[in-house]
Amino acid sequence: MDKHGILNSIRHSLVNLDFEKSIEYTKLALENDLSPQEITLKSVAEGMKIIGKKFEASEYFLSELIVAGEIGREITRLLEPHLMGAEVKKAGNMVIGTVIGDLHDIGKNIVVMMLEAEGFKVIDLGVDVPPGKFVEAVRQESPEIVGMSTLLTVTMVEMKKVIEALKEAGLRDQVKIIIGGAAVTEEYARSIGADGYGANAVEGVRICKTWVAGKV
Repeated sequence: MDKHGILNSIRHSLVNLDFEKSIEYTKLALENDLSPQEITLKSVAEGMKIIGKKFEASEYFLSELIVAGEIGREITRLLEPHLMGAEVKKAGNMVIGTVIGDLHDIGKNIVVMMLEAEGFKVIDLGVDVPPGKFVEAVRQESPEIVGMSTLLTVTMVEMKKVIEALKEAGLRDQVKIIIGGAAVTEEYARSIGADGYGANAVEGVRICKTWVAGKV
């Protein structure tokens, strides 16, 4: 199998949610001196794009997105040792977390896995995250994007508090802000001054990629 065939096989295995084959072909790619960048861009990123389209067409659902994200994450772990000493440019940097008062993280975790599979550096603050922790992370990590999630209507107001805290710290204009979760809507995102709203993980990742491609 030539290098082109190996890259196609990784992509095909990922799209078909075949964990073992995806890992097997990734190892084969590395043995054949394919670069981590080639594998990420031509196999993983392209595969995730196809999976996103299948999700939008209702061919794939939440469970499939979780599996795809896990496969992408494992491929990334395999590639990391081969990146040592190399100057590797991440697709983008993002700080993300579920706001204070909410312990739900399934949707957030899917977004994280998908972004990492796309080559993003993601700083995941976890759940129940207070405004100050978002501010601290933005100050320390200098991300292009901040993502906030909540499933509960009662904690929606915390998203606005995070934005206000970033303004007070003089950091708001340095980042794009995207929100998501079952409780929020595009209208709510606009009302609190967020830059975007992801109705689902696929849409959220697409928006983040668009922002980074446009240099935010």
